[in-house]
Amino acid sequence: MLRARFSEALKDAMRAKDAVTVSTVRMMLAALKDRDIAARGKGNAEGIADLEILQMLQSMIKQRRESIEMYAKGGRQDLVDQETAEIAVVERVLPQPLDEAAAAAAIAEAIRDAGAAGIKDMGRVMALLRERFAGRMDFTRASAMVKQALS
Repeated sequence: MLRARFSEALKDAMRAKDAVTVSTVRMMLAALKDRDIAARGKGNAEGIADLEILQMLQSMIKQRRESIEMYAKGGRQDLVDQETAEIAVVERVLPQPLDEAAAAAAIAEAIRDAGAAGIKDMGRVMALLRERFAGRMDFTRASAMVKQALS
């Protein structure tokens, strides 16, 4: 599913002659190819799963945010702008995050499915949420919401 998004994003960017998007999507495809090759070495001939692709993309965003901080401290606004543009491209490829109401409904469903009765069951609920909504949910915020619901 995400692999198809990469291809479509690259084609669209090439048609639009959007150099930043083309280079960013190519960078994402190169990172994906590297991870696929590493996965083949471990016996996974099909490459990495969508969950790992999401983690890779989130890691790319995190790296760029850290770079932005460093470039801002160094007074390199041109590099800050470049990294910001790359983050925007990566975020367009990621699935849309859940809004507050959808996150609350997902948490209520996970609590019910896990049979959680108290705070000691929080780990099971969070594991279900990570499994179902990887890349679409802010788990720091979700953790606080689960804690509140179970208290």
